Amino acid sequence: MTPDKDPMGRAIAEYHKNGKAARLRVFSPEFDEDEIPVKTLFRTYKEMPKLERRALDMARGKVLDVGAGSGCHTLALQEKGLDVTAIDISPLSVATMRERGVKCVFEQDFFALDGRFDTIYMLMNGIGIVGRLERMASFFKQLDNILADGGQLLCDSSDICYVYEDEDGVIELPSVGYYGELTYQMQYKETQGDSFPWIYIDADTLTQVANANGYNVEIILEGEHYDYLARITKKK
Repeated sequence: MTPDKDPMGRAIAEYHKNGKAARLRVFSPEFDEDEIPVKTLFRTYKEMPKLERRALDMARGKVLDVGAGSGCHTLALQEKGLDVTAIDISPLSVATMRERGVKCVFEQDFFALDGRFDTIYMLMNGIGIVGRLERMASFFKQLDNILADGGQLLCDSSDICYVYEDEDGVIELPSVGYYGELTYQMQYKETQGDSFPWIYIDADTLTQVANANGYNVEIILEGEHYDYLARITKKK
């Protein structure tokens, strides 16, 4: 990714510099225009929702924070004294993390990463980078390469079936494809990124796909709105 195609990174960099940012706009063919409140990307441990705090409290060993953004989770883990590496494909986010005091951070694609980690984080629906259900097998293959023996991956996601609920409470899912597969594009001021696939995966589907690829899924916590925290480990 180049800086001129990095709207989220620009928003993060400007908020870090100025303490405020313009609208980080999110477009999808499936939904109306939305936005990401940039301030929330800079929350402290105490400001994080219960689900994220629970996940961070479970860290052990050598830690990887995937799609680290502004570095809020990485910094919270550093404060706990953990050996944590942050990665992101956004060059401006990586630069901002360095300025904020993240000790070990790289501009890096998860699927091309080397190394071994005891705890891997993909928070704020970070597993969405897989993009499509058909790519989950490749995701678990990469996990085989980088998850240490006895290691764990902690991720959260949401079951977005509620989007398809009508006024009578009846949920009618699309007849074609997996309903959690979306396409997004972001824009910050005049900086517009390329469109990209994104997935929200429900807990049952995640469990089925993980089991088929040699992994177990434990649901640690369920949120108030179809969201959940999962712990993924290799089958013995």
